[in-house]
Amino acid sequence: MKIHIGTGAKQMLAAAFVMTSMQLIVKSIPQIPPQEVVFFRALTSLVISYITLKKAGVYLWGNNKKLLFLRGFFGTVSLILVFASFQNLPLATAVVLQNLAPLFTAIFAMLFLKQPLKPIQFLFMGLSIIGVVLIKGFDPRVDPAFLTIAILGAIGSAAAYTVIGKLKGLENPVVVVFYFPFVAVPITGLWTYFEWVTPQGITWVALISIGILSQIGQILLTKAYQSDDDAATVSSMNYTSVIYGALFGMYFFGEFFSLEVILGMLLVIAGTILNLIYKSYIGKKDA
Repeated sequence: MKIHIGTGAKQMLAAAFVMTSMQLIVKSIPQIPPQEVVFFRALTSLVISYITLKKAGVYLWGNNKKLLFLRGFFGTVSLILVFASFQNLPLATAVVLQNLAPLFTAIFAMLFLKQPLKPIQFLFMGLSIIGVVLIKGFDPRVDPAFLTIAILGAIGSAAAYTVIGKLKGLENPVVVVFYFPFVAVPITGLWTYFEWVTPQGITWVALISIGILSQIGQILLTKAYQSDDDAATVSSMNYTSVIYGALFGMYFFGEFFSLEVILGMLLVIAGTILNLIYKSYIGKKDA
């Protein structure tokens, strides 16, 4: 399969770098509870999305409110879990586990969108599962509780992606984006009110940076998927986030990995990328 590094692929590379930089900042402020970090991230996104929709004259609330609310709810729960994993697991490990989301998305698509899975796709999933087992078995820093939280975060992301799939062509993309902070701000805001930790000094800059970087990353990611580049190529570029995560983890936190753990990470990535490439191939074949 010929891989063309076009504009979309480059935008995805940039998106992966920006999002991993955001995740690095999340990990650097473990004193701030994950729900509070999500609150500030969502608040920034809410303001930017609201201004964008108002300027474009787009109806804020959309036409499929139940699905839009579900998108926001799943996204909120997922992000709290994912941020908790970033703060408590080695950065590269947390990034790898977050990237299990496409496999869970394929399962949800089979269950709820009537998109059947081929036997070979179960083999790809098996590779990723073996990879997770290796990561847990050979890295004593991986606490079972936070491993579970990271996987649940990936499942929550997959649920959000599945709802987004059902909304495709039915709602303005910015409306879909808007519903995440619209739901997240009151949920995390109420939680934060009862468990408030006052940010000190540079932590305020970190929280604001998380919101800004997340928004930039989402814009780059959206543009990448809307480009003319091959979808499988664009998606595969997102897995460079694991490389960024490993380099950031080594440089800033002194996180190194055994060969067994590295093999586990490669198996997780291989399973997801092979699934993406296979889906792209089947899609072209059926077109």
